[in-house]
Amino acid sequence: MQQLEMFPDDIRIERVDPEANMYRFYRMRLLPDLFGGVSLLREWGRIGTQGRHRIELFEDAGHAADAMLDLYRAKKKRGYQLAG
Repeated sequence: MQQLEMFPDDIRIERVDPEANMYRFYRMRLLPDLFGGVSLLREWGRIGTQGRHRIELFEDAGHAADAMLDLYRAKKKRGYQLAG
């Protein structure tokens, strides 16, 4: 089982179930913005496609990292695993 580093800034997880024809990815990245805050970029879709994305803005890296880890835990409960 893989573990997350202490404060990751880029997480890619996947959910693969060939019997259900399910090949999904979910990626979360923390990026600094131009105003001193941090953006959480979320990308998701079928593996091999560009997918969709959403950007959320946060005042600081701490709040953004908390949001990213909350999303990671929720996705892990749904069967996603770290891509490797």
